Amino acid sequence: MISSSAEQGEENGRHRWGMVIDLDKCTGCQACTLACQMENNVPITGPEEFEQGRTIFFTEVFTDLEGEFPYVEGVVVPRPCLHCDNAPCVRVCPVGATFHNEHGAVVIDYDACIGCRFCTVACPYTARSFNYYTPEFPSPLDRALNPDVPVRPAGVAEKCTFCFHRVDKALARAAEEGRELTNSELTLLPACNQVCPASARYFGDLNDPNSTVSHLQRSPRAFYLLEDLGTESKVAFLRSE
Repeated sequence: MISSSAEQGEENGRHRWGMVIDLDKCTGCQACTLACQMENNVPITGPEEFEQGRTIFFTEVFTDLEGEFPYVEGVVVPRPCLHCDNAPCVRVCPVGATFHNEHGAVVIDYDACIGCRFCTVACPYTARSFNYYTPEFPSPLDRALNPDVPVRPAGVAEKCTFCFHRVDKALARAAEEGRELTNSELTLLPACNQVCPASARYFGDLNDPNSTVSHLQRSPRAFYLLEDLGTESKVAFLRSE
């Protein structure tokens, strides 16, 4: 079923970004996690913060084992923000700091965020982090900071953005060239997709029925995390065959 926000996006001719992750291809290498941290200036936290649950990840890779010895199979599930059309985080934000941008991605206005953490509690996917400390990037890490992404201050929530800064740049470049972005270009736009050695991740426009992500989300292998909650996630997963 198409959500109301998706229908509005189609009527206004906007893009509606979505992602598909093929669990048959994912090896759990964590390259996506590391690339995301570097691309988005995610501060590195130490073991003490980890024990307190204060680490920051925009995307994580969860692993588990299924079956009984000796018939055990590893299960790997990457989890970015799922950019839900019916996002609980958007509904509970008391100041409107969390909202859908013009292309349907869930983003945060860091200047408006008051640090109440309602959104981090409301997210059923634990896809949000809270910045407990002033971010520090000691040398030589400071030389790797991405000038296209603001460093978030202490006291705000943060999360995956679908690398919308990369998407906006690509859209502007294509507009200057008088053309549309191709499926192959879109697939590699988010940093996590670009570095995936197994090509397990796809990104594109769900408003385009002929896009790769639209095609894959119609696959019989496609499923959504906690779909019964009605969040209308824009990230689908392909189950192992």
